[in-house]
Amino acid sequence: MSLQHAAQDTPIWVSAVALVNERGEVLVQQRPPSGAHAGLWEFPGGKLEGGESCEAAAIRELHEELGIAIDAKHLLPVAFATNAHDREPGDRPLVILLFACAQWEGEAVAHAASALAWVGPGELASWAMPPLDYPLARALARLLQDGSI
Repeated sequence: MSLQHAAQDTPIWVSAVALVNERGEVLVQQRPPSGAHAGLWEFPGGKLEGGESCEAAAIRELHEELGIAIDAKHLLPVAFATNAHDREPGDRPLVILLFACAQWEGEAVAHAASALAWVGPGELASWAMPPLDYPLARALARLLQDGSI
């Protein structure tokens, strides 16, 4: 296997967080009007940086994107999604790890997104989202509906 081929098969790891408010609604953010998945709605989060844990990335990303503080003990693993077997040639695999969080400090403000919205768990899958967010939204909705979160 060539080094170039090995680099193309190295996944990009992303930590995302479903903030859940006291009404059971989930925060989603709208991607900016330019770039990949422009205008689509997603869970806040982002790529892991070198040597960073999934939880540390989630905490850092939500502070950067929303201006809120989260304690790692309040992050509940929900699901993951990957495009490892369904991607364009030359694209690296993407793995998104979704956490749920019902406790944070501060008020979420869209620093990196076009807009924020609180959505009922049963409505999430009807919003225009990037493809990998749909299975995450379904898994989250199941957990919220059965009271696991």
